[in-house]
Amino acid sequence: MMTEIVFILYPDFTQLDFASPYEVFCRLPGARVRIASPDGGDLRTEHGLTFRGVERLSDIDRCDLLCIPGGLDQSRITQPDALDDIRRLAAGATYVTSVCNGSLVLGAAGLLHGKRSACHWAMRDRLAEHGAIPDPARIVRDGNVITGGGVTAGIDFALVCAAAIAGDVAAQLIQLTIEYAPEPPFHAGRPETAPPEVMAAFARLAGGSAA
Repeated sequence: MMTEIVFILYPDFTQLDFASPYEVFCRLPGARVRIASPDGGDLRTEHGLTFRGVERLSDIDRCDLLCIPGGLDQSRITQPDALDDIRRLAAGATYVTSVCNGSLVLGAAGLLHGKRSACHWAMRDRLAEHGAIPDPARIVRDGNVITGGGVTAGIDFALVCAAAIAGDVAAQLIQLTIEYAPEPPFHAGRPETAPPEVMAAFARLAGGSAA
């Protein structure tokens, strides 16, 4: 039986939030991956990459796994029509998922109330606004909701989802095929390990929003 996977994109989404799990999910045996957005058609990422021929979200009737990546401007994906479609698809999905601050969209749709959730570290506290429980883990699973941390967590997140759908061996085969064996040159990927001068630079970049 085919596993239907749907990514919900929106203007100015973060490309790597989507591309990493897309690469993993496309390699799942028996999976069909679809890409939709509220308006369909062409769609630009936050850095100007253009995706063409994206399906219209309202035309997607169902899915087994729903995934929402993050992005700095979530105004379109949190409009009432888009949230209605997210709730509709989530109601029939086996897994409801997100990467980075895509979890804030799930929260806005009312899908995280009382649930633990991951998010990009700089926006994690905002989950509480939606009744969710912020969790600092890189991957968080609470019931059928699976959420990943910021941007590069998308690969780890997708492998966890792949194991849930097809088993550990299938997930590890995908990991081997894409040679996912990370050895970062720096240990600055989390605020707990980043040097003070790097945290200060991030605070300036983010206009003082870093915690």
